[in-house]
Amino acid sequence: MVDVLNEADVRRVLAVAAHPDDVDFSSAGTIAGWTDRGVEVVYCLVTDGDAGGFDRTVDGEGMGALRRAEQTAAAKCVGVTDLRFLGYRDGAVEPTLALRRDLSRVIREVRPDRVITHSPERNYQRIYPSHPDHRAVGAAALDAVYPDARNPYAFPELADLPAWTVREVWLMGGPAVNHYNDVTDTVDRKIAALRAHVSQTAHREDLEDMVRGWLGANAQAGGLPEGRLAEAFQVVPTV
Repeated sequence: MVDVLNEADVRRVLAVAAHPDDVDFSSAGTIAGWTDRGVEVVYCLVTDGDAGGFDRTVDGEGMGALRRAEQTAAAKCVGVTDLRFLGYRDGAVEPTLALRRDLSRVIREVRPDRVITHSPERNYQRIYPSHPDHRAVGAAALDAVYPDARNPYAFPELADLPAWTVREVWLMGGPAVNHYNDVTDTVDRKIAALRAHVSQTAHREDLEDMVRGWLGANAQAGGLPEGRLAEAFQVVPTV
């Protein structure tokens, strides 16, 4: 386990994800708990998810619009109304300077105490969190947290936005979990958020059982009492 910021000191969180539904699969229960306590949470989606879904009678542009709407509805289930879409192409994200700049801009605008994003490391125990877009977004987001967003001389085109130091990053989907967050009381809202992604989850009749199974296994690994559910993260202090 690792020390985390005192929750009373966390007033604003930025979740940076590659695709619509990534945040909901990984951390919607945790986010619901934060918004219940009055924490402001902002979502930044790097792509619109235009390469996802199962109904290919919908073209990429149409799928992107559909998935933006689904993510907006899902976010409301857990108390989030501020969403930023960067519009990168699904399946082609790379950890470029341009992406680092765009994420640094959002960090300086939002000024979060904590950032949630993907692990840039491949997880060989469960391959699904290690989509190339996930790893690219995680790498770029970490570079935006340190050193870019806090360096007033990085990206001169952002000079009108004061530098900002994020104090902590929570990585999702990685191989080095060191923190299990109890989401037993918010799991129903997490599942509601996932069901809002109709184009991605409507075919899964076992969705609730699957999610509860994952979260139960996390809680057991984290030593939580029997019957509890947890989301898993690697917490990285950045100051």
